[in-house]
Amino acid sequence: MYRPIFNTRTALIFTHFTRKSYALFNCLGKEVLIGTLSVATLTYAKADGIAKRDVMEKDSLGHQEVKLSEVVVTGAWAPLADQKPAMIVSVTTADDIRRAAAESINDVLKSATGVDVRQRGGFGVQTDISVNGGTFDQTVILLNGINISSPQTGHNAADFPVSLSDIQRIEVLEGASARVFGNPAFSGAINIVTKNKEHSNAFATIEGGSFGTVCGEAGVTFNTRTTNNRLSGGISRSDGGTKNSDFVKRKLFYQGNFSTRYADMMWQAGITSQDYGASTFYSAKFDNQYEETRRYIASASAEIRPLGDRRLTFCPTIYGHRDYDHYQLTRGMTGAANGENLHRMDVYGASISARLSWIAGQTAAGANIKREHILSTSYGDLLDEDQWHDISGSSRVYDHEGKRTCTSLFLEHNISIGGFRLSAGVMADRNTGLDDSFRFYPGVDVSYRPDNHWTIFASWNKAMRIPTYTELYVSSAAQQGSTALKPEKNTTLKAGLRYRRPEWEATVSVLRNYGRDLIDWVYESEESTKYQALNIGKVDNTGLTCDLALRPDLLTGCPIFTGLKVSYGYINQKHTSERNIYKSLYALDYLRHKLSVQLDHRIWRKLTAHWCMRWQQRMNGYHPYAKLDAKLAWTEDKYDIYLKADNITNHRYYDIGDVLQPGIWVMAGAKVKIAF
Repeated sequence: MYRPIFNTRTALIFTHFTRKSYALFNCLGKEVLIGTLSVATLTYAKADGIAKRDVMEKDSLGHQEVKLSEVVVTGAWAPLADQKPAMIVSVTTADDIRRAAAESINDVLKSATGVDVRQRGGFGVQTDISVNGGTFDQTVILLNGINISSPQTGHNAADFPVSLSDIQRIEVLEGASARVFGNPAFSGAINIVTKNKEHSNAFATIEGGSFGTVCGEAGVTFNTRTTNNRLSGGISRSDGGTKNSDFVKRKLFYQGNFSTRYADMMWQAGITSQDYGASTFYSAKFDNQYEETRRYIASASAEIRPLGDRRLTFCPTIYGHRDYDHYQLTRGMTGAANGENLHRMDVYGASISARLSWIAGQTAAGANIKREHILSTSYGDLLDEDQWHDISGSSRVYDHEGKRTCTSLFLEHNISIGGFRLSAGVMADRNTGLDDSFRFYPGVDVSYRPDNHWTIFASWNKAMRIPTYTELYVSSAAQQGSTALKPEKNTTLKAGLRYRRPEWEATVSVLRNYGRDLIDWVYESEESTKYQALNIGKVDNTGLTCDLALRPDLLTGCPIFTGLKVSYGYINQKHTSERNIYKSLYALDYLRHKLSVQLDHRIWRKLTAHWCMRWQQRMNGYHPYAKLDAKLAWTEDKYDIYLKADNITNHRYYDIGDVLQPGIWVMAGAKVKIAF
């Protein structure tokens, strides 16, 4: 029987809440659907989603809208939103980066609680990045989930082909992560996620300042009906803030995405080029070192959903990068006798994984194979003369070669029941640089959310790292490697609490690393003249991290102060060894205390200020130091004008060895943005 309906109700899709006074009346007589948006990852533990944006613009009454959003983050092979994975991941968003007084990704990471950034030159020209008391070789660096770390040396890990304008967020995973990223993920992993969901636009930035520094970059995002493409590039040069620290940096990056109901595809390619005076970077005895590095990266990946949904997903990936490194112990002096080394590092591989969502949770399994190949004037085994390779632009030849293949198999299961999350898995890894045996790296991450505010988490993970080619083969007036090095082993225990509200968030965690056969560069006695690469025995790190983020404007209703972040990290180390060690260059030269305070506030209309104070104490004999950075910015829809000052107090300090850092560094710049 036909019955007319006079009170037809339309569905109201609720994507965010608002404090507007009339909001409740908009819901009367309507069906209300409340949800959050989450974008799935592509492959290889890749993060890909929308950035957090906690606070929207004010309305005419001065009220603010708080947007509820979730971001898919790295932490397991199965993609999970940032509030749902068992492993807690620290996220620095694009808004955080935009406000910061930073010139490079390395500058941004300096404020991350568990991250130790030891910078030798300005603008991140040469930077060592480590996590939770580890060394720079123990941290995996990823770009959109693709491992771009070099098995030659971790010194060049920060040669990123992307600029700050390209980044959507930076994720930091603390602790052993071998079951997700393989044996190099010894003490942590850092994943840089680039923007890939923007509307078509173009931007250009120009800035200049102290020590003859000039930088420029530009980029464009262009979309079609099914693809999203982003192309960016930049160049910077400087005389440097200290003796023989001049540099020229160039970078170019392209990323593309394609999406349909049954598949998502992502591809990326990048180039970096750096020429820089290396001062006393690698040895205090030589103050006129020089280095040139080139890096070419490329990868393609897909997420294939044969059923049209995410119940069953296949994720194939191919990737590779080629790195060139030209080092001179004395600038302008060529030849092996003068300490000149040239290297070409090739890394390429492929992986395939599958994820199944079923009644018992999410199960993921897969395999990865990676080939590492180095041609060098000094690293690797000596080649027969008929196998030598000419070096373009040099009279020398690559007469040494090293190669190894890593094969990994993994299995992981994720369970989510109410507020309980569990992720457990194991990776079996075989590396021909060791032997033909498989080694197993299990791990378990657990979290519990009794309500929407509290999260309790704990984890246990194991990892191993094989020596880099530098640790195995380098032989110079300053360093001596060793082919007798054993692989490092690590077990990480971590537990903590997190409390979240729109107005504030706090996280406290404790960490325990059990390191065995750790590798370090050391002087064995006071009479030593070369740093030797040695397994230095057992190193146990006990750590504490505390993070507090406040929104004073939401807490007090005063719109002037818009953000306050306070973080503190502490590491205590216990080292036991049968060897006599007089001086450590890296592993025992750790960051014990790190305090970071960041404040954001409005000055007038669209003029804002960002302040960042960092105090830290390193166990290297130098005094602790405090450093203050600031940024003033006038922000419009189509342009930004800003003034940045690094090290306002002009304090001269040391991050590593005897490399003195520059004093105050001031930069002024402008950015133009055009949407189309």
